[in-house]
Amino acid sequence: MTARRVLVVDDQEDIREMAGLVLRDAGFEVVTAASGEEALRLTRAGEFDVVLLDINMPGLDGWSTLKLLRADGASEDLPVAMFSVKSEVRDKVTSLQDGAVDFIAKPFSVDDLVRRVARIVEAHPRRDPRSPSASSR
Repeated sequence: MTARRVLVVDDQEDIREMAGLVLRDAGFEVVTAASGEEALRLTRAGEFDVVLLDINMPGLDGWSTLKLLRADGASEDLPVAMFSVKSEVRDKVTSLQDGAVDFIAKPFSVDDLVRRVARIVEAHPRRDPRSPSASSR
């Protein structure tokens, strides 16, 4: 069985490195992106099981990136967890209303990050692109 692929999107290199290290140690394959634009390119070029998406980034922020992912037929069902130091209720509500499946506050605990990413992956199995429902899109 292949490792589940996680895309970690954050403009802060230390956050990308820490989340990547934690998730790799838990058996995930991790790809990182430093911007919303890079995340969009990567999701169009490859398959991921989940995206951890920072809200506060220069240029294309996380909410805008999420909306673009949801508008793209190839990534509309891709599970996205918003990943942010913003942790007010309205930020969580906005994220979920815009199509995120979870909201993970930073700083994160190692165990919580792994548990939540694993739960998202289990709850949202990757679609087989050869399946009839995928080809009818």
